[in-house]
Amino acid sequence: MTDVPSRRPPGTPCWVSLMAHRADRARDFYGALFGWEYVPGPEQLGAYVLAELDGRPVAGIGEGPPAPHRPVSWTTMLATDDVDRAAELVRECGGTVGVGPLQVGPEGRLALAVDPSGAVFGIWEAGTFGGAEAAGALALSELVTRGPAVVGFYEAVFGLEAVADGAGRFLLRAGGRSVAVVRDVGARLPRERGAYWTTPFAVRDVSLTTARALALGAHTLGSAADSPSSVTLADPEGAAFTLVSLT
Repeated sequence: MTDVPSRRPPGTPCWVSLMAHRADRARDFYGALFGWEYVPGPEQLGAYVLAELDGRPVAGIGEGPPAPHRPVSWTTMLATDDVDRAAELVRECGGTVGVGPLQVGPEGRLALAVDPSGAVFGIWEAGTFGGAEAAGALALSELVTRGPAVVGFYEAVFGLEAVADGAGRFLLRAGGRSVAVVRDVGARLPRERGAYWTTPFAVRDVSLTTARALALGAHTLGSAADSPSSVTLADPEGAAFTLVSLT
């Protein structure tokens, strides 16, 4: 962890976190796939570790409650300067706060929420920990949804500016810079799937990394957000993530 965090503008994806059934197996899988190494995370989160790449934090892995049918997924954390105020705005704008806000030691404050379209996300107010720092590891996150109405939610909660690109996408901008994307895929998003934030990891060779992931027990997923330069996979416990080309 860094003593002085690099603060992101509100609404910027700053961290991704996985609560696995078997954290040891998740660590082994992602360590073999990406070359991640692990250091202990905040004590308040129990057996939670920070994954590092070249000595810089990139993601977190913990172990959820022992419920065999609990879905496993990555959670995208959005930065804020005031998690308590952000949580209030989530409720006022039609979302739900499921966890927190709570203090996570000196590292920061945390809340977990659901937006009006059903997509789960986290809110992170940095203390001594600002989030991912590994260059090129966490790529531009996308919210995949079946309608554009949810764009206004993120504008209201985080003060973002949404700019339509004419291709069914809205660029979410903070301080004149694109920090995330909302992709409206309409009926191509299965009703049973629901809206979701993607977890994109940038790699130098998508094909080679995909082959490595499959050999380690992952499988490919058909996704409305896929493009020729990206592949969506599920890890051995079913958590989806996307490989995108490092540019």
